[in-house]
Amino acid sequence: MQPPLSLQWPSEEATERFARRLARLPQLANAFITLHGDLGAGKTTLVRHLLRALGVTGRIKSPTYAVVEPYQAGGLAIWHFDFYRFSDPREWEDAGFRDIFASPGLKLAEWPKNAEKCLPDADLELEIHVEDDDNRRVTLRAATPLGHALLSELAPPCANP
Repeated sequence: MQPPLSLQWPSEEATERFARRLARLPQLANAFITLHGDLGAGKTTLVRHLLRALGVTGRIKSPTYAVVEPYQAGGLAIWHFDFYRFSDPREWEDAGFRDIFASPGLKLAEWPKNAEKCLPDADLELEIHVEDDDNRRVTLRAATPLGHALLSELAPPCANP
């Protein structure tokens, strides 16, 4: 079992640097990543930087009301979920989420606890803790072989991003 990786993001620029680094990993193309943290922790900010780093252009909306926003970057399908308002498991089937999770592409989910009975295991879990207005402490945990591969790439032997 690989230990969690702890990072400090002292600024939004550090969040953006991490997103660019994550975007360069080829294993990301079919990953499921969950984002945990309080309101205002920076989950959506990280997703926006990641989508930009992957080549998404145009407006990047928070899917708080729509639950999911789809994107394309190059040949990569990306889905950004926000389960903050999710409460009815029937919505999972009605919205076709099972089909999305069965298809290739990157899936990013904020507030996954609200849909945990429906979601598959995440490859990588990011937990973002606010330390002050700018500082974030981030813990990354791998839960699958793909997640372990991602975490290994993000954790060089002697340095953090």
